[in-house]
This record gives sequence, structure tokens and C-alpha cells, in this order.
Amino acid sequence: MNKMLTFTRSLSRRSAFLLGEASAVKKNHFRPMTNFTVSPREHAGIPVETAVSTNYYKDCMRCMSTVRTPPVPPVITGTAVSKDETRDFMAVFPDVVRDLTDTGRNLDIPDVTKWLAKVLQYNVPGGKKNRGLALVLSFKMLSSPSDQTDENLRLSYILGWCVEILQAYQLVLDDIMDNAITRRGRPCWYRHNDIGLMAVNDGILLEQTIYQLIKKYFKDKPYYVHILELFYDVTMKTSMGQCLDMLTANSFKTKKLEKYTMENYTAIVKYKTAYYSFFLPVCLAMRMTNINDPEIFRQAKTILLEMGHFFQVQDDFLDCYGDPEVMGKIGTDIEDGKCSWLAVVALQKVNSEQKKLMEENYGIDNPLNVAIIKDLYAQLKLPNTFHLYEEESYKLICTHIQQLSRGLSQDMFFKFLEKIYKRTL
Repeated sequence: MNKMLTFTRSLSRRSAFLLGEASAVKKNHFRPMTNFTVSPREHAGIPVETAVSTNYYKDCMRCMSTVRTPPVPPVITGTAVSKDETRDFMAVFPDVVRDLTDTGRNLDIPDVTKWLAKVLQYNVPGGKKNRGLALVLSFKMLSSPSDQTDENLRLSYILGWCVEILQAYQLVLDDIMDNAITRRGRPCWYRHNDIGLMAVNDGILLEQTIYQLIKKYFKDKPYYVHILELFYDVTMKTSMGQCLDMLTANSFKTKKLEKYTMENYTAIVKYKTAYYSFFLPVCLAMRMTNINDPEIFRQAKTILLEMGHFFQVQDDFLDCYGDPEVMGKIGTDIEDGKCSWLAVVALQKVNSEQKKLMEENYGIDNPLNVAIIKDLYAQLKLPNTFHLYEEESYKLICTHIQQLSRGLSQDMFFKFLEKIYKRTL
């Protein structure tokens, strides 16, 4: 009980600290970001965020079955996935395309077959492939050496590509809704002259290919129903998160700023990003390796959703201040009036005059209005809050990883955290 009280008090202090007391912290209490390049398009200052709400941290805290005094997190070094593993993963993609286009040929629709191949090749393999590779890495770290046969490894690659296809179709549709210009360093799919809103159907096509692959390769596996249910459930959650994101962004146009809260932001991130980007790949690997203990799933879910939150906060930062050439896309959160971490924190900090600036300029697709918002972010000293959030959240996630029960690999979670910590793209 004493240990629980110690941890609770420590966590409460962190939460309060993150929620508005950053100004009382001496500059040497946190390490500044390094190796960060500000785009020439941006203004001085590197805004971003504030911290998670007190309720968010409380929710995280109760999910561990064993609570200890928080240890000092280890230093993470190395790479999560080797070049050889990435190469092996990529080598399977042509087979995936072949499998899916064969389905079209059986239906005597060769034009659709060719089009589907084009959709797959343009939209699926061009990203960082973090989600698919996370599944492969999870499978390798959770399975015994005797289970890592060529067949099982190939199945992990196939399932990894299913996750990447899910990511691809979400991005195709998201880019349309956001009126985005570039994705992964190229024009968004719908921006091509011969595509336009036909991309909506292409997104639907991509989603359906997931279930074709699962049926082909996993229908005889004991975990077949489990992975189907995971994809159905996570896809539904992601769609609901996208809906909440759009509804909130639209509310800014009618000046309903009360929706731009940390609670609302946390819900958007959880459903739109965290479930499919972090929870899904690991849980699929857990099903493949016959890990079915509900308590282990609960603990994994807690940490993975925390990582998803951490990841999205960084993404909001990079949307505004990342280098488009490095990111492969041009950020439009300010223009689109998105409920980003920056906007939420800004509204927590503004005075009445600054709030009026937000109301008059946020969500307007004009370079002058965008510049005013970025200057406001700099005035509010959001960079300090972001640096603090990044360090404190990293420590908290490390603490939760170290509290995992037996049955899950701590090293696996540390590798995932390493992949996103201090990222610049």
C-alpha cells in the first residue's frame, strides 16, 4: 500500500506539473531538443504542446497489476528493425499484389485488376512501414525459436502487410477530407488528374483486400477469428476517431471552442491513431503466438495506447514545424482547424486578446492567418511545454514497461519506444 501511495503521489505531481506549472521550472530541469531543423516556411519558435490530462495519467496508472516505485528509465540505443528484416518484409509485397490481382482475374474484370495493382503499388509500400514491421518484430520477440519457421515468418509478413494496407486506405481517405497536397513526398492519390473522388472507391477497395489476404492465408489457423475480430474492431474505432476529428474541426468554424479540450483531444488520438498504429500490430502478433491471457492484453493495451498518444503529440508538432522535405508532406492542421495538441494547449494558455486572435485566424487557409497563429504559439512559449511533455511522458512509459507482468517482452516495448522517441519524421 505504501508503494502504491508513493507511486500515486509521484504521478499526481507529474500530472499537475505538466498541466500548467511549466513556467516554474528552471531551464536546466529538462533537456532541449537537438538536431531539429525548422523549415524555412516557419517562423521562429518551435511550438507544440502541453501534457496529457490528469485523468489520462490516472487511467494509465490503474492498469498495471504490479506497482513499484518508478525506476529510472534505461537509455535506449540501437535500431528496432534491421535493414535485412526490412528487406525481407519488402520482398513479400510483390506476392501480396499478385495474390490480390489474381482475385480480380477470376472475376473476369481485367481493367479492375490492373487498376487495383496500380492503387496498391502507389499507396501501400512507400511509407516507413512501422506498423507492419512492428508486427513482424513482435512475432519474433514473442515466439519461441522453434515456432519461427519459414512458413510462420512469412505469415507474419503477410499479416504485417495487412496492417500496412489498413494504414494506406486510411491515408487515402484522410487526404481527401483534409484537402492535403502531398503524401510521402508525392502528390496525394486523389490529386492525380485521372483520379479525383474515385479515390474514395479506391480506399474501399484497399480495405477489402485485407480480408482477402486473411482468408487466403489464415482461414485454417486457430487464431483466424481472433485476427478478423481485431481488424473489424480496430477499423471501427479508427473510423469513429476520424469522425470525431472532423466534427471537432468543423466546430471551430462556428466558434464552438469548448470542444477544443484535452479530454476531447485524447479521445481523438486514442481512436483515430493509437488503436491501429500501436495496439493492432502487437495484439495480432500476440494472437499468432498463442498469447490469450486477458490480463496480459490489458497491460499491453495500456502501454500501447500511451505510445500512440505520445506519437500523435509528436505528429502534431511536426505537422506545424517539421521540414516538408523530410516529412514527405505539407502540414495543414492550422489551415484545417484541427483539434491538434498545439491548438488545445494554446487555448489553455491564452488571455482574452490572444483568444480573439485564435478565433479570427485559426482554421483559415491563408498564409497570413497561419503566420499569425504560429507567432502566437511562439509568444505562448509552447516549445517549453513540449520539451517537458516529451521527457516526462517518456519516463512514465518506461516506468509502465518495467512494471509488465511475465509473459510479455519488455525489450519489445522499449524497442517501439526507441523508434518514436525524439523522432523528426
